[in-house]
Amino acid sequence: YSSDPAKPVPYRSLPIEATYGPGSRWRPWQVEDQRFVYSRPDVISFQMDKLTEPLTVTGKVTAHLFASTSGTDADWIVKLIDVYPDFDTASLTMSGYQFPVAMEVFRGRFRKSFSNPSPLIPGKPEEFVIDLHDINHRFKPGHRIMIQVQSSWFPLIDRNPQQWVPNIFEARESDFKKATQTIYCNKQFASYIELPVMKE
Repeated sequence: YSSDPAKPVPYRSLPIEATYGPGSRWRPWQVEDQRFVYSRPDVISFQMDKLTEPLTVTGKVTAHLFASTSGTDADWIVKLIDVYPDFDTASLTMSGYQFPVAMEVFRGRFRKSFSNPSPLIPGKPEEFVIDLHDINHRFKPGHRIMIQVQSSWFPLIDRNPQQWVPNIFEARESDFKKATQTIYCNKQFASYIELPVMKE
């Protein structure tokens, strides 16, 4: 997918009000239906078949993302999502809801060290290990597990120029470039999610 810093993926549906301003929808944003970004061309989604029995996940969730960029820096946002049935008889308003269970961002420049960042090599697949933290969630029968990946999450996360600059906070507007991001799902570079599944 193509990532354009001039058109970043919002972290919640527009309009984004002042955090504590009148009518702000900030408080529940972490459970907001992710369909508002699902159809964007700069968000890629992977979805399982419908579950035939409950799947309980308790503990630390880790994403192992094999990815490359045409730029020299990139952000990787990974979301673990519980997709409700297309027609949810328990609650019609939840039909098709994409409920975010865990979400996190990782800035590519820190893949080797947080104290000594380094540029990415354009086109080189690398593994990015992303901590999605501890969760306790049951995916019900008829639901699907989805993974979404994107490269911006604005304004929750500041825009990445996608070209190496020593300090992103000092980046000039001319430093911000479009980049092509590639997620690998093959025998050599197999992206996956570690889920601590509880036995029933």
